[in-house]
Amino acid sequence: MLRPKIPTMPTPTGLVTPPPVVQPTAVEPMQSSPAPVAQRPTVQITPGTALAVIGAGTAVVLVVGTVLVSMLLATAVTAASVAVCALVVRSLLASPAKRQRHRR
Repeated sequence: MLRPKIPTMPTPTGLVTPPPVVQPTAVEPMQSSPAPVAQRPTVQITPGTALAVIGAGTAVVLVVGTVLVSMLLATAVTAASVAVCALVVRSLLASPAKRQRHRR
């Protein structure tokens, strides 16, 4: 039904020149000295250092957890107070309408 048309390669017209021949060149290795290796002192972890790292990690986790829980608690308290305010405002706005209905 729908067949794609495959393009045919056009034949060149006019004078065609072959590509230039590239002459290989000899590669000469450079004379270089090996790079100096930096001597670093090895880090040795003693049991005291391991306990200090574990203690510091635990302290960080506890502090971050406390901050996150306090932020969640502040959000919950704010939401509850906004809900109470909304109920009070709704009650205040609805009470004059109720008073006018009862007077008639």
